[in-house]
Amino acid sequence: MLWAAWLGWDQHRDVHPDGSTTGPYQPWQVIGLVLTLLVPVCWGALRCDARSVVVGTPVGLTVAAFYDWSDDPAGLFGVGVTLVLLGSVAATGTVTAPGPGPRALRDRLPRTRGDGPRAWWGVDVTRYVNWLTDLSGSDS
Repeated sequence: MLWAAWLGWDQHRDVHPDGSTTGPYQPWQVIGLVLTLLVPVCWGALRCDARSVVVGTPVGLTVAAFYDWSDDPAGLFGVGVTLVLLGSVAATGTVTAPGPGPRALRDRLPRTRGDGPRAWWGVDVTRYVNWLTDLSGSDS
C-alpha cells in the first residue's frame, strides 16, 4: 500500500533537453517510501516478532515491485525486483536486529503495570523520563 502511495502513481519517465531520460521515480519519492516504512517496521520490531517484520516487509515490497514493473518491455524488471528483495531484507534485518536497535531499546525501557493514563505503548512515560534522567547522570 505504501508502494502505491509513494511510487505507484508516477509511471512516466522524464525526458531531458539532451534526450536522456530518468525516472519514473524521483529521489524524494523513494526516500519518502523508506522513511514511511521505518514507522511500521520499528513498531513491528517493538511489538511483534521481528521475524515476521523481516519476512513481511520484503515480501510486500517485492510483490508490489513485481506488479508495478512486470510490463517492462526490456525484460530487466527481474533484476530490479531481486534488488528490491535483497535491499529490503537487508534493511529490515538491520533495523530489527538485536543490539542497538528498537528491540534492544524496548527491552531496556522501564515497563508500566497496566494501561493507565500515563502508559505509552506499554511504557510508563514518567518512569521513562526518570530513567533517561538517571542515564544522563543529572540530579534534577
